[in-house]
Amino acid sequence: MNIYVETYGCTANKSDERLVLGLLKHEGHEIVHSITDADALVLLTCTVIGTTEQRMLSRLKVFQKTHKRIVVTGCMPVVQPDLIKSVAPDAFLLPPQYTKYITNIIQGNKPSFIEAKKTMLTKHYDEVIAPVMIAEGCRLSCAYCITHFARGTLRSFPIQEITADVYSAIKQGCKEIQLTAQDTASYGLDTNTNLGTLLTQLCTLNGAFRIRVGMMNPITVQKNVDSILTAYQHCKIYKFLHLPVQSGDDEILKKMNRGYTAKDFTLLVEQFRKKFPALTLATDVIIGFPTETEEQFHRTIELLKQIKPDIINITRFSARPFTVAKNMKGRIPTHVVKERSKRTTEVCSKISLEKNQEHLKKTYTVLVTEKGKQKTYKGRAENYKQIVLTEPVAIGDFVHVKIIDAAPTYLVGKLI
Repeated sequence: MNIYVETYGCTANKSDERLVLGLLKHEGHEIVHSITDADALVLLTCTVIGTTEQRMLSRLKVFQKTHKRIVVTGCMPVVQPDLIKSVAPDAFLLPPQYTKYITNIIQGNKPSFIEAKKTMLTKHYDEVIAPVMIAEGCRLSCAYCITHFARGTLRSFPIQEITADVYSAIKQGCKEIQLTAQDTASYGLDTNTNLGTLLTQLCTLNGAFRIRVGMMNPITVQKNVDSILTAYQHCKIYKFLHLPVQSGDDEILKKMNRGYTAKDFTLLVEQFRKKFPALTLATDVIIGFPTETEEQFHRTIELLKQIKPDIINITRFSARPFTVAKNMKGRIPTHVVKERSKRTTEVCSKISLEKNQEHLKKTYTVLVTEKGKQKTYKGRAENYKQIVLTEPVAIGDFVHVKIIDAAPTYLVGKLI
């Protein structure tokens, strides 16, 4: 059967996509790249904010018009099944916990769902980047987050099985391993181990590859910071830290149920930067959380100016179903949120450019990961800085470059 697969959302969803592709191909199905050529359609959904939800519904309407078999997986089948059915009434809903049953569904067989670990199952990789899930679910309950309702509570996968998955990806030619979970720093809190131990084990694998550690919540990093810092010293770990602060105001952080203060966040950043001065720091901020005053918003801006993250992901507050924040009073008017978001973007673009300019004339060993625009190539330095190369190189190669130019979102390198 010819199958078309379309994926949205986080790296965890992309990891699920690799599992879907691997299982389908293992059963002899053909993966096609056009809806027209397909007998069945698979949509891996995301519903983290309202605009993404609308995008999913728009794609489902397109799928529905084909009158082909539709399988919807990802987060929406768990938290918004009725919404999916309102657009695609005959679609089969496959919760992400049961991705292993994709072949049964495609073949028209309804299995008795039993949750299974996603490790040690067939996965397909056709690029040098491999998203690898290390845990499913989350122990935290941030007030604005719908994802923990969709993915459930934390279930960490065994270290040896994750290691086998990573080894399989490397054998398939992958050079960048992207470890993912709802919160990677939560790894092992349910199994008496921790992220640092996992990273140390993965670095014992032979081969030329690098590991990118996905998003970590400050409150869970605090639990095992020494172990994580020790593991980060290995040359196979990108010196990259995705540590969302979400707000620079402690009262808003408390309403968000984040479990840490702005100072806690700052101290963690200082610990990582002390060990790794060239660290690339990424953070996230939510603009316009209910009751956020102008003064509280200003604290977020001041924190960003103080910390100077390399990458700042800006999200306007979006009230999601089932969340505590959806029913909070004090909703900020849309025009105010848009204006604050615009101001934040201006500040962040300036910070990002200044941070990138610090790398001018420095040299790095870059892993070439993909083709860019107009005969360029893109790769990642040891600290996960994105490097654009205008000279011909091979994807998957490690090349030595000197930085000759900088933009807010990337650096330009020249081969040396």
